[in-house]
Amino acid sequence: MTDHLELLPIAREAVATAHRIIRSRMPLSVMAKGERDMVTDVDLAVEDAVRGFLARETPEIGIVGEERGRTGSDGDALWWALDPVDGTANFARGIPLCAVSLALVKGVNSVLAAIDLPFLGVRYTAAAGHGAYLGDQRIRASETRDLSEAMISIGDFAVGPDAETKNRVRMTLLARLGGQAQRIRMIGTAAIDLAWVAEGRLDASIILANQPWDTMAGVLLVREAGGLVLDQDDTPHTATSAATIALSPALRTPIMTALRHAQQ
Repeated sequence: MTDHLELLPIAREAVATAHRIIRSRMPLSVMAKGERDMVTDVDLAVEDAVRGFLARETPEIGIVGEERGRTGSDGDALWWALDPVDGTANFARGIPLCAVSLALVKGVNSVLAAIDLPFLGVRYTAAAGHGAYLGDQRIRASETRDLSEAMISIGDFAVGPDAETKNRVRMTLLARLGGQAQRIRMIGTAAIDLAWVAEGRLDASIILANQPWDTMAGVLLVREAGGLVLDQDDTPHTATSAATIALSPALRTPIMTALRHAQQ
């Protein structure tokens, strides 16, 4: 298949499958999978169901999922990037801010995206060159120009090796932006952060990390909505970037300047 748009109905049905599972059951078990990181039985059930569906519908396309890793092709080939429940910590505590995130990636850039927010009842989709949508309504990133009017989300704190150094940057950035922006938020799910930048609810999202299953769907949404997504060195974001910084184009200079100061 050369027209990736033809695969969008498959992406929609995949996240609809996930939506149905998440809404039909609460997590019965929460298991540690790393330092202050967790997975529930629902995460695993969703990933297995979506993997099975995608394997049947697109057997020639590889899959990278948060819980089960990579299967199938890699390199420049097409691959699906799946986070079955982005925001597991929220989900496990009954906080309704979580999402199913699915992107079709060619090489290091997304070409299709579907993000479903099961407890908020909304679904976002995008296809490269065809715009970003909330349901059937086209969405646009904000045009906020002044940092004092900006609502900015910050990604979760780092864990693991060198976390203290990484979190020192986050704390410095929080202090700097907290004194200048209209509001700072920490939502706890990259997929929602990015979807809300695409929709204009947020003016920027600064995630100083980049896991493809978390970010690749939201990155395409933001770009198709007219926003920018950058790495921490101010270059265009890809699947191999170190960070995921999405923003209104007019906020590029003040936000990237604040980040550079925080990293010094």
